Amino acid sequence: MGPTPDPALTPSAGSQGLGSAQVAGAPAWWRLEMLCAPELEESLLWKLPTLGISRVALTHRPDRPQRRLLLAWLPESDWPAPERAELAQALAPLGAPFGLSLPPLEWHRQDDEDWNLFWKQHWQADPIGQTLLILPAWLEAPTDQAHRRPIRMDPASAFGTGSHPSTRLCLEALEDLAGQRGGLGAPAPLEGLQVADLGCGSGILALAALRLGASHVAAVDTDILAIRATKANGRLNDFTVGDGSPSPAQLSVALGSASTLATLLEGRRADLLLCNILAPVIEALSPCFAGLLAPGGVGFLSGLLVDQAPGLEKVLAAQGWRAQLVARQENWGLLRLEIRAGVA
Repeated sequence: MGPTPDPALTPSAGSQGLGSAQVAGAPAWWRLEMLCAPELEESLLWKLPTLGISRVALTHRPDRPQRRLLLAWLPESDWPAPERAELAQALAPLGAPFGLSLPPLEWHRQDDEDWNLFWKQHWQADPIGQTLLILPAWLEAPTDQAHRRPIRMDPASAFGTGSHPSTRLCLEALEDLAGQRGGLGAPAPLEGLQVADLGCGSGILALAALRLGASHVAAVDTDILAIRATKANGRLNDFTVGDGSPSPAQLSVALGSASTLATLLEGRRADLLLCNILAPVIEALSPCFAGLLAPGGVGFLSGLLVDQAPGLEKVLAAQGWRAQLVARQENWGLLRLEIRAGVA
């Protein structure tokens, strides 16, 4: 059975109506909202990008993680009524393997400047693990969470708020690594680490690594809005972002994929590789990992379903890696990646 509507996740009262006037010259968007059963998450997150929809997010209230809302943003000019109807038809079959009907798609017209209005109404401070706190930029940390390491976020028009299980698995794995290295009570348990973030989204994993003391993070994404958001969020957290300034950058960000990430690393392979993307993309990019991760380094691969892990482990083993499913949350899993002993 699919999820039931949650009043806390109803459309924003400030959403633009279908006939609202648009600010002259400013782009407008359709915000697609759909209650998302856990069984459908993987299929939807795979299918939407194949249809040209890359700006996708899943959100939930911290106290109700099982009630998730899928959000997607589509340029109004590219998605008139006939195309929106075709999209619903294209997505409808995804529920059949699970015996589910696809929930209704809700469309809300939204001007470009209204991103933050939506998020401010629906996003709260979200503690993760033992020490991290995802903190909306417009809020102060609650007094009972003031001891945590804050990661201030303003998602703007790129997404990744820490709500998805795959993101939380990565954040908790970062904490575990920090605990192994210097203890979570240390000021900078990841001090000295060079980190590579392949598919950075809004930068949440990169910022967590820096907040835990990593010396430098190189991050890439194929969505220009994600790059803008990662840079903005880096500055919001008072990290030095690579922009040509004389100061050494703590966070280097660029549009691109694995080859661009190698360039950002400037010939030095990373001590830690973060890759929170879908399993088929991880598999496609896996031949590049050897050029990104140093011998003795560790990779955290998320964005995969637990039942996809064995196949991915075999693919990686054939390339000389030791990959092991070390954590799971709901249907999602996280692989820890290391070079097999005796493989240079």
